[in-house]
Amino acid sequence: MKHINLSFAACGFLGIYHLGAASAFCRHGKKLLKDVKAFAGASAGSLVASVLLTAPEKIEECNQFTYQLAEETRNQSFGAVTPGYDFMARLRSGMESILPPNAHELAHRRLHVSVTNTKSRQNHLVSRFPSREDLIQVLLASSFVPIYAGLRPVEYQGQRWVDGGLTDSLPILPAGRTVTLSPFCGRQDISPRDKGQLSLYIKVTNQDVMLSLANLVRLNQALFPPNRRKMESLYRCGFDDAVKFLLKEGWFE
Repeated sequence: MKHINLSFAACGFLGIYHLGAASAFCRHGKKLLKDVKAFAGASAGSLVASVLLTAPEKIEECNQFTYQLAEETRNQSFGAVTPGYDFMARLRSGMESILPPNAHELAHRRLHVSVTNTKSRQNHLVSRFPSREDLIQVLLASSFVPIYAGLRPVEYQGQRWVDGGLTDSLPILPAGRTVTLSPFCGRQDISPRDKGQLSLYIKVTNQDVMLSLANLVRLNQALFPPNRRKMESLYRCGFDDAVKFLLKEGWFE
């Protein structure tokens, strides 16, 4: 039996790409999912990993929530940082409605969430979730981009935590093969393939990405979401890239 892990990169609103890939796995990659022992992710990647593991039937609901949150953010005068707009509260409301009551039991020791400790500035992979609230707090911590999402880091177990993408944006687990996914063009197993670009790569918090104008545009879209049509295009791109991977690896059904 193969030991496969799935790891989803930090990417803000580009998490819609991950949802497209997750949908492809559910529709055409059931053989792959049967072999997956662990799921990992940072920031938005950890949110998609948690849904694929605990509530795959709610991926479409996640899509709709993401589109709504993106529209809300676009309509704010200064995006997520607009005074009076509580981005983290909206994110929590989505988790509350989507994650099942036993999500923490399903995720325990199978989901590895990248978070950054504000005091030590070290990365931690959290994989133990005594309660559903623990799971939600860890996911919120992994998604907390300082200043963008607020000024008060997420408190968990007496310490303060922020975005895991700041220190490890694409966790690689020690055992087995980790299949990596990213909406940024790079050396990941599943990612966009930009044509006509020089093959210049930089490592950004454990993620090899191509140095290109297209990736700079994506970085901007991660924090300042594009319109609905572009978001839907990103979803389809994630779906198609995952299907290409499944075909190449012989996992397609």
